Amino acid sequence: MKRLLLTLGIISSGTLMANAQSNALKLNLFSLPVKTASVFFEHAVGEQSSVQLGFAYTGFSVSDTKFSGFSITPEYHFFLTGEAMKGFYIGPYARYQNYTLSSEESFAGSTQKNEATLSTFGGGINLGYQWVFKQRVVLEPFLRTGYSSGSLKVKSGDDNFSLGVFNGFGILPGLNLGVAF
Repeated sequence: MKRLLLTLGIISSGTLMANAQSNALKLNLFSLPVKTASVFFEHAVGEQSSVQLGFAYTGFSVSDTKFSGFSITPEYHFFLTGEAMKGFYIGPYARYQNYTLSSEESFAGSTQKNEATLSTFGGGINLGYQWVFKQRVVLEPFLRTGYSSGSLKVKSGDDNFSLGVFNGFGILPGLNLGVAF
């Protein structure tokens, strides 16, 4: 009986240790210079696959236009080398973005405030490589390519907002740093 309990204890502790690295919480370092917090939670769902959910919040300005809002990005990763959450992966992703845009224009002494909301939906393919150092530290360079389409709803002012990088094909590089658990 003692052997059986000891064997079950060893097996269950081994299972717990194996599951200890089945999750990761990561931050995209490339998004920080544009005042965006981009956080990802990844969970292994198979020997060579994982699912990831990303959430980003931003509040940055380009020229005289201020952006604020969020995006949600679900992904699936299939690891071609190594095991789940380690090595080279490829996977599809989808992304929903919702932003508030505002700008001010001056005309002969008067100021006009322009406000709009931008919602986009899109998706594409993500390529990356993920390392786990010391069984805890995650480093992941990635490159996303995809397409998004959006709608702009003007609340006030002129319709002079450009959808730019938010509409059409695009490439997004990133570098995630995080912790595995």
